[in-house]
Amino acid sequence: MSDAQQYSFDVTTETFSQYVLENSQHVPVLVDFWAPWCGPCQSLMPVLTALAEKYAGGFLLAKVNIDEQADLATQYGVRSVPTVKLFRHGEAVDEFLGALPESQIREFIDRHAERESDKQMPAILETFTGGEQQQALEQLQQLRQVEPDNLQLTLCESEFLLRMQRYDEARAVLKALPANQAMDPEVQAAKSRLELSAAAEQAPQADELLARLAQDPADHQARLQLANSYSGQGQYEQALEQYLELLRRAPNFEDGAARKGMLMVFDLLGGQGELVSRYRRKMFTSLY
Repeated sequence: MSDAQQYSFDVTTETFSQYVLENSQHVPVLVDFWAPWCGPCQSLMPVLTALAEKYAGGFLLAKVNIDEQADLATQYGVRSVPTVKLFRHGEAVDEFLGALPESQIREFIDRHAERESDKQMPAILETFTGGEQQQALEQLQQLRQVEPDNLQLTLCESEFLLRMQRYDEARAVLKALPANQAMDPEVQAAKSRLELSAAAEQAPQADELLARLAQDPADHQARLQLANSYSGQGQYEQALEQYLELLRRAPNFEDGAARKGMLMVFDLLGGQGELVSRYRRKMFTSLY
C-alpha cells in the first residue's frame, strides 16, 4: 500500500463510521467534501494528499464525493465545496471552506495534532497529585523545553508552583511570557489566582478576622484579609461581598485594593456569568 493510500482514502456512507469516526479517536481526521465539477476542489485535493504523506500519520485524509455521497453532505451540513471538516474523538470540531494555501492548512492541522505533551501530561498530573510534586514539576519543565510555545504547559507549571506555595517562581514563569500570550484570558486568570492565593496564605484564620470585624467594622485591614482568604478558598461570592463593603467604606485603602480584588475575582470567573454581572454593577455603583 502506498503512502497516499495509507494516509488518504475515499469514504462512503457505509465506511464513514469506521474510517473517520473510529480513526478520529486516535488521530485527527480531515474530511474533504468535494465534487468532480468543482475547480477549487481539484486544486485543493493534491495539497491535502501531499500533506497527509508529509505528516506520515499525524492526521488522516478522508475524501467524500458529494455527488455520490449526498447523504453524508446533508448530515454534516455541507452547503458548498470544497468544505474540509476536522474530526476528533468522533465529532467534527473544526472546519474551513475553500482552497486555502498550504501554510494556512498546516496551521489548521497543527492546532489539533497530537503533541508529545498530550501523551505525557496525564502521567505527570498523576505524579503531582500522588504527592511527588517536585518530580512532576521537573518532568513538566523538561516537556516545556520541547514545546516552548505551548501556553497550556506554562499555565500548568505556574499552577504547580502555586500549589507548592512557591509564589515568586510562579510569578516569574508568567512574567516571562511573550506579549502575544501575556494578555490571554487564561493567563490573566492565572495571575489573579496566584496573587489571591498568596494573599490568602498570609491572612489570619477567617474566624479571627470575623471576630475583629464584629468588634470594629472599620477594621479595613481585617476586611481585606477576609476577602483575600475567601478568594483563596474559592468562596468567590463571600469574597466579592467583603471587597464591595471595603470599597464602600474605604475605596482608596491600600491603593484601591478592594477594586483590584474584585477585578481579580472577575478574571478567575472568566469575566462573565450572573455573579460577575451582579457584582460588576454593584462595583460601578459604589465607584460612580
